[in-house]
Amino acid sequence: MEILIISGLSGGGKSKAASFLEDMGFYIVDNMPAAMILKFAEFCAGVSGRYDRVALVYDVRTASSFTELFDVLDKLKSMGLCRMLFLEAAPETIIKRYKETRRRHPLRGETDSLEEAVRREREMMQPVKERADYVIDTSRTSTAQLRGELLRLFGQGEERGAMTVNITSFGFKYGLPLEADLVLDVRFMPNPFYIQDLRPKTGLDKAVADYVFSFQQTRDFMKKLEDLLSFTLPLYAEEGKTSLTIAVGCTGGHHRSVAVTHALTDFIRQQGYSVTENHRDMSRSS
Repeated sequence: MEILIISGLSGGGKSKAASFLEDMGFYIVDNMPAAMILKFAEFCAGVSGRYDRVALVYDVRTASSFTELFDVLDKLKSMGLCRMLFLEAAPETIIKRYKETRRRHPLRGETDSLEEAVRREREMMQPVKERADYVIDTSRTSTAQLRGELLRLFGQGEERGAMTVNITSFGFKYGLPLEADLVLDVRFMPNPFYIQDLRPKTGLDKAVADYVFSFQQTRDFMKKLEDLLSFTLPLYAEEGKTSLTIAVGCTGGHHRSVAVTHALTDFIRQQGYSVTENHRDMSRSS
């Protein structure tokens, strides 16, 4: 069993971190008092499998006694069960986030200004930060970068830094795939639709693929596209993206886009990525 304590400053990114960790298989409990953590840990240990990875959000709203929290942490760490993540951001960043969301800082009622509330919380939470195993400053960290860092720190097996590439062919006359991150238009390629013997076939048939790739512009396009993806795919993965959808479109989604999608799938698989291939409109009647 693994227990991760998520703590930090209000506006530092605890909620986003908790949602990403939940996607990674953690069971999230928000705002649990320190006095209940040990009993909860005993409960989780007694329910085999269901609560193997638990993340508890602990912040200034819950803090009545840091001494009590530290005692609990010491006991859990002595059993090898607990780690602590602390999220923070620069005061000006936190103030800007509160002004943008119009939420109320938890210490605002005890201070004369938002600036004073942010300063006081930073002082209060300093002892907790000093006990943390990991500290992430989100001042200049994008949402994707935060997710990537959490995957690096707490991901398991293939989910650690992994990215799945989904490639789908489609027909422009049926509309763009809404889930697409990148859209490629291959309607400039010669169209097998106008070849009588090829019209009833699809881009998965060798005769159609041979026709599409018999033209120099198709081969040049694929070379430039492969160079582009060789450069960008590692950057998407580094940014923390776990899924990338590439849509390849021609007029009807039967011939050119299907052939290019199939070839592109093989190329990306050879680059070491997990890849899925889909042909959205291939089965539609012409």
